[in-house]
Amino acid sequence: MEHKNSCKMQFSYLCFLMFLSPLVLSQLDYKFYDDSCPNLTKIVRYGVWSAISNDTRMAASLLRLHFHDCFVNGCDGSVLLDGENGEKSGSANRNSARGFEVIDNIKATIEKLCPATVSCADVLTLAAREAVYLAGGPFWNVPFGRRDGVTTSQDAADQQLPSPFEPLENITAKFTSKGLELKDVVVLSGGHTLGFAQCFTFKPRLFDFGGTGKPDPALDTSLLQSLQSVCPNQVDSDSNLAPLDSTSTRFDNLYYKLLVNNSGLLQSDHALMGDNTTASMVTYYSKYPYSFSKDFAASMVKMGGIGVLTGQSGQIRKNCRVTN
Repeated sequence: MEHKNSCKMQFSYLCFLMFLSPLVLSQLDYKFYDDSCPNLTKIVRYGVWSAISNDTRMAASLLRLHFHDCFVNGCDGSVLLDGENGEKSGSANRNSARGFEVIDNIKATIEKLCPATVSCADVLTLAAREAVYLAGGPFWNVPFGRRDGVTTSQDAADQQLPSPFEPLENITAKFTSKGLELKDVVVLSGGHTLGFAQCFTFKPRLFDFGGTGKPDPALDTSLLQSLQSVCPNQVDSDSNLAPLDSTSTRFDNLYYKLLVNNSGLLQSDHALMGDNTTASMVTYYSKYPYSFSKDFAASMVKMGGIGVLTGQSGQIRKNCRVTN
């Protein structure tokens, strides 16, 4: 892990780690559970594999759950807590966040083999990595040692999570407030290569874009017609699902190719093409899938270090839904 020339010649995760914030490196450890729970990765991988085998949407759900945890007061497992006015009740999570039972099952197995050892925050972080990897995405080393928070807030979720209806400027501000960069906005948005979206999250683009009473003129015509059949202009279609891209169970770079062709589903995704800097990155990732996978892994490590609790600053919850 020495000179910069090796980074210029060939990107490696070791090189990337040189530029991670000292805070993340000092607080978390890649070998944290090597002695106390050596089979942790195998346990989580099997749990995630089983879940995806039963429900192919689960890979996207677990990735999203980790993202929503980290963006609300840090990666502390607080999105997993039950209770009134918690993060689960936030507008971005209510009736859409999924995967809680998967984490419950994995955590129960871990508690039998490594009791009071592995935090729910670390379980969720590792589960997200496994979900991406099992969907054909990149593998990255996960540093551990997170502790679980004891509070959860609906207001915080509503304020801090990006919305598909927000302009790019607002979304970028929410990312930078967490210590991330504009590049991370583009790269992590690529997580939409997996999963589905409910119709209400993009229906304004289909029928009443910007209050005009007409569809979004930027939306590809054939895609528009297809989406209007899935999401007719009726309230009872709001919870219908449409794939974020046509390979919604496989991690690839099709998401970026679709954006270049005006076929992105969400307005917040399409907005990436309205800015010269982000548009150039989208075009780049549409051409170079390896670069996207590499950069996605790096951004996920960065995101996984947001606002972590360590040592005595948090708990190791025995049940991820309640505090000890």
